[in-house]
Amino acid sequence: MELAFSFIIPVFNRPNEIDELLQSFSNLNSNENFEIVIIEDGSTLPSKNVIANFQDQLNITYLVKENSGPGDSRNYGMQHAKGNYFIILDSDCILPPNYLNIVKLFLTDNYVDCFGGPDAAHSSFSNLQKAINFSMTAFITTGGIRGNKTQINKFQPRSFNMGLSKKAFLKTGGFGNIHPGEDPDLSLRLWKLGYETALIPEAFVYHKRRISWSKFYKQVSKFGLVRPILNVWHPESKKITYWFPTIFILGFVLAIVLAALNCMQLLLLYGTYFLIVFLVALFSTRNFVIAIQAICATSIQFIGYGYSFIKSITILKVSGKKPEEIFPELFFKNK
Repeated sequence: MELAFSFIIPVFNRPNEIDELLQSFSNLNSNENFEIVIIEDGSTLPSKNVIANFQDQLNITYLVKENSGPGDSRNYGMQHAKGNYFIILDSDCILPPNYLNIVKLFLTDNYVDCFGGPDAAHSSFSNLQKAINFSMTAFITTGGIRGNKTQINKFQPRSFNMGLSKKAFLKTGGFGNIHPGEDPDLSLRLWKLGYETALIPEAFVYHKRRISWSKFYKQVSKFGLVRPILNVWHPESKKITYWFPTIFILGFVLAIVLAALNCMQLLLLYGTYFLIVFLVALFSTRNFVIAIQAICATSIQFIGYGYSFIKSITILKVSGKKPEEIFPELFFKNK
């Protein structure tokens, strides 16, 4: 099967990120013909002028639409794309030079209709961005990659770095209107239809993620709210591991109470864990400041996700209402 790639990139008020991403496209070491479809999702700060600087060297289609969220914008882009295989990126990503070659080689040898790749921290990222990246990807936190290259249909790609065949897109209708959570929802629907997903470990992107503690907390809190909704929609996807952050923070509260009663063992256990987080981060980043910030990022990740997870489960069970009624902020109205 001859693959024709279309990159699908929604953007909302982030022209500077688009500039960096398109610059990385121009530096790709690949002879593949590809198109770039950028979807301006109702931005008040458009990327039109930035994109114009790259029109002579890259095959770019620039689409403008009303704001309807990233999932619907990706669908809109795929509806207008010319390729038979879509690669979906977030606007805050940067591609390494060999990215497309790695993807093409994998799909030629091990074709799947949906793939995902990891993310990494670029050397130009701030210490805060690198610390957040550590907490979101390290094996010792709740981050990391679910599944590995030997496990087909055990990996749920994330839409910051995700491939989807045109065939699978047409069959599923693409992303739903929930956000975040639209990408695991799509993976689960793909599995039900018999499509395979896979991780391409070497096909990583540099992903900036959030640039402040408050934005990071808001992001992981939404992840916690969304997971119980996905469990309602897809009961077969429930895992005990989703409870770990909630158990972690409840255990920490218990550790403080026990410490007040002169029982320090549990608190010491938590202290040991955070020391390990610090040492692993220090070893991987070679930066003392990032290692300290990694402790903060990991704590925020546990608290934000864990609290919102149990909150979502409780409200869903007690209210008897639909998720769209309870958490309207997690749903976009498709245009």
